[in-house]
Amino acid sequence: MTTVRIAVPRKGRPLEAVLERISSRTGETALADDIVSTLRYEKAIAKGEQTAETTVYERLAEYSDPSDPTAPEFSLLRDDRESMPRRIVFDSVTLPTDTVDLQLIGREEPFRALRKHEFALGFDSADLVLEEVVRLDPEPLATVTALNERIDPRDTDVRVSTGLGDTVYHTLLATPPVARSLAGELDRDSVAAYEGGLCLSPRYERLVEAVLGTRAIDGIEFRHPDREQSEEAAIAETGLGVYLTVSGSTARDHGLVVGERLFPSETVLLENGAESRPGVEQVTELLEGSVVDTALTVQ
Repeated sequence: MTTVRIAVPRKGRPLEAVLERISSRTGETALADDIVSTLRYEKAIAKGEQTAETTVYERLAEYSDPSDPTAPEFSLLRDDRESMPRRIVFDSVTLPTDTVDLQLIGREEPFRALRKHEFALGFDSADLVLEEVVRLDPEPLATVTALNERIDPRDTDVRVSTGLGDTVYHTLLATPPVARSLAGELDRDSVAAYEGGLCLSPRYERLVEAVLGTRAIDGIEFRHPDREQSEEAAIAETGLGVYLTVSGSTARDHGLVVGERLFPSETVLLENGAESRPGVEQVTELLEGSVVDTALTVQ
């Protein structure tokens, strides 16, 4: 049986989205649920929300079964942040199908592993693709599949295959006075006429330039939250900003107006065409299924 290796995130929402997609295509829902529940429990321990009676090494040995090739494996993630404990994260698992075996392998940065030609397939956040390789144009980025049109083939062989539809969005937020000063709705078009500060996390500068378009950010000065300041509080202080939201309730708690959803912070299936191997096309077809492209603007 052919085995295809797939790079996946080690923890968090992106890994859960991947396991949900793969389990829906392979029927391995119990295995996916076991991995997710284990990692959620370990996250709660790391955050001090749960107390474990055994050491992290004892739990790691309990979770892994080397004698079973289809059992999930876990490993310890070293966290350099002060007072943060080592955390158990996903390492690998093999999922058999009728035509090909899928070997999921955890990586801290799956997209970069594909860029280095370590894998033919992988899952990672679309954010990272925007932050690292897309070309910045005057016009805003409009769809997830349009990412590929802005990737320089001389820069990387990796392309976006499809999105998994995670529902967290980079969203325009503003104080009521700033929102009222903008013509029309709080959206890309109104931001294009705005001049002043726009608050965002430093890591998202390039992403915001791409999804707003370089024409829209003329006259805008990027500002960043202070170390001890929440993003919503910093945006309330600046007047206008972009931050991740689900429902926007936390932003409203800070007195902010929730505007256009600019970009879904979505987990995507990535493919390095230069690393095509037997079985890769079959796996891609299995994982893509019948998926409609995600528009970056919400109608």
